[in-house]
Amino acid sequence: MSPAEILAAARAQGARITTAESCTGGMVAVALTDVPGSSKVLDRGFVTYSNAAKHDMLGVSEATLAAHGAVSEPVAREMAEGALAHSQATLAVAITGIAGPGGSEFKPEGRVCFGLAQQGRATRVETVEFGALGRAQVRLAARDHALALLAGALHTDSQTD
Repeated sequence: MSPAEILAAARAQGARITTAESCTGGMVAVALTDVPGSSKVLDRGFVTYSNAAKHDMLGVSEATLAAHGAVSEPVAREMAEGALAHSQATLAVAITGIAGPGGSEFKPEGRVCFGLAQQGRATRVETVEFGALGRAQVRLAARDHALALLAGALHTDSQTD
């Protein structure tokens, strides 16, 4: 689904979207707001690059950040759930990862964790290893994956309605 199709599906279902982005720096929100009429669906986007921003803007627990690090499924979960709690949205996608260059033995370049929170549903989290594609390509791949998660959530809703 293209960003325009995501927005149309959300509009048809009465869904509102919010984003919580770290390594993508707002790229998902940009992809959605490039479409005319996106204001009917996109409530807001949070760019929470630092741990302090994740905590202050989304309520990510300092204990979770300390125990797991910013690039982790527990943080992606809290980012997505925090975005829902701090917005008027019904659907939130969160992204935190290591775009590069660099990384570590334990958290390599290209590792990105995603969270998808939706009112009335259990929050989903997953990690994708995009590999050392280079900073720009990892960010684009993460943006596209987040859009696919939104599309999948909206497709699932249309199948169950």
